[in-house]
Amino acid sequence: MTNERKHYIDWVRVLAFFILIFFHCAMPFVTFGWEIKNSETSVGLSRLVWWLHQWRLPLLFFISGVGIHFSLKRRSVFAFAGERIVRLFIPLFFAMFFTIPLQVYFEYTQKGRISGSYADFYPTVWEMVPYPEGSLTWSHMWFVVYLFVFCMLLLPVFGIFRIKALERLKTRIANAAHHPLLMMIPVLPLLYYYLTLFIRYPEQQSLLDDWFLFLSSLTLLFYGYFLAGSQPFWDACQKYRKWFLGTALVCSIFLFARYWWNMTIPKEDGSELFLYGLANSLHIWCIILAALGFAKQYLNFSNPFLVYANEAVYPFYILHQTLIVAFGYYVTQWNLPILVKMILLILATFIGLALVYRWLIRPFILTRVLFGMKPRRKELSGTITESTELILQRAD
Repeated sequence: MTNERKHYIDWVRVLAFFILIFFHCAMPFVTFGWEIKNSETSVGLSRLVWWLHQWRLPLLFFISGVGIHFSLKRRSVFAFAGERIVRLFIPLFFAMFFTIPLQVYFEYTQKGRISGSYADFYPTVWEMVPYPEGSLTWSHMWFVVYLFVFCMLLLPVFGIFRIKALERLKTRIANAAHHPLLMMIPVLPLLYYYLTLFIRYPEQQSLLDDWFLFLSSLTLLFYGYFLAGSQPFWDACQKYRKWFLGTALVCSIFLFARYWWNMTIPKEDGSELFLYGLANSLHIWCIILAALGFAKQYLNFSNPFLVYANEAVYPFYILHQTLIVAFGYYVTQWNLPILVKMILLILATFIGLALVYRWLIRPFILTRVLFGMKPRRKELSGTITESTELILQRAD
């Protein structure tokens, strides 16, 4: 039934965030800059990380749009706006002032900018001087910043599509585009952003003057919202998953052969920019479609791990980079091969996240709110009977 929960979407979300943790654990060992760096770097790992960087966050923005669609099925637009403030803005503020400063401390310590204790460093955060001159930054939480801004900007659009006639039109359009060639139409706006914005506005994750990343991410989130309610879309992703995967692989081979192997990305307008933009837009979009299709084929089930991980993934995201930087500060000082260091960093990060989540975040209503989780119903009202609680759970 179409009203049943699409567990494969939960799996894509969980797996995408796990890839993100692997991605950031690799960053100390790649050739381009990051918060902390190992003295030795790996060119091969740098190429892998660059490839992951192309599609990991586009996939998450698309999945976030899918989540918005289903969230609006259960609440009004105004209730949705309030929920976004609680689950996005509050964790962002908390992270910027209470968890992210730790990673700035270790970065500045490794670079020799400071030499004192964390207690000496922390008051500089409240001087409100933006990073990199100062200590205040949203760091990896830029994703949450963009997501919050996108949700607020699109509130009128969400309201318009609550009108029954327009909602039916939206559904008909989404249902009509289920041929694999028609499903390539969303590539065109992404290509347009490459041709008009990629050179002029290189990715900064700063919200301002970041128009290429801003508009491409906003577009992918809207795609997720627009297409999420179309069962033919999901069925087409499943049916043509191998076709989408093959297209993505061909584009990847072309991009590596022509641009990424030696990191020679186009720096000016022209035919090279067109080729790069077309190939990478197809590459990103087809990976998203293939991931959805294979997940629908093989991961449309739930189990205790998925239930637990789906709830834990947002707190893991908020905290993961702080732990990676903190652990990585020490791991990068050890005289070990890169692969061993990276494995140790991944293990330390997952163990640290699991322990902090289990014992400090998950059990308490305050920490649940600060890390973007829903308060447990029994914490909100101790008078709810077991039968009523069961009804509420089934309603979710």
